[in-house]
Amino acid sequence: MGQIMKIAISSDHGGNQLRQEITQLLSERGIEFEDFGPTTDDSVDYPDFASPVCQGVAEGKFDRGILICGTGIGMSIAANKVKGIRCALVHDLFSAKATREHNDTNVLAMGERVIGPGLAREIVATWLDTSFEGGRHERRISKLMDLEK
Repeated sequence: MGQIMKIAISSDHGGNQLRQEITQLLSERGIEFEDFGPTTDDSVDYPDFASPVCQGVAEGKFDRGILICGTGIGMSIAANKVKGIRCALVHDLFSAKATREHNDTNVLAMGERVIGPGLAREIVATWLDTSFEGGRHERRISKLMDLEK
């Protein structure tokens, strides 16, 4: 990473603890981030917390976003409704790397009830450190973006 990345991060109530773990990782790595909450463990609706992260990434205010809920499924569905977002639900290291190399994902979703904090930290580190390969994948990304028209 030549430049300092700016990350947007959020969760719903089901992802609060893991979000705190990941914001600690971002701090440790000197990565600038904005945490969009929530600030309590009270039940909230995940689309309300996915939206500001994805809007910020789509508008270029942030380089990438990280979303966490109980399974990661709801957040990933909400994220992919936002034009310009390519969100992947990831719970393993191979997928974390591949989704950056091949899909140029700009938002990562994870589930707190699916993986533990150690693996989540490794996934985020891998995802942040992996670059898009380009080449044949550029054509495919272009076709994905055409689907939004």
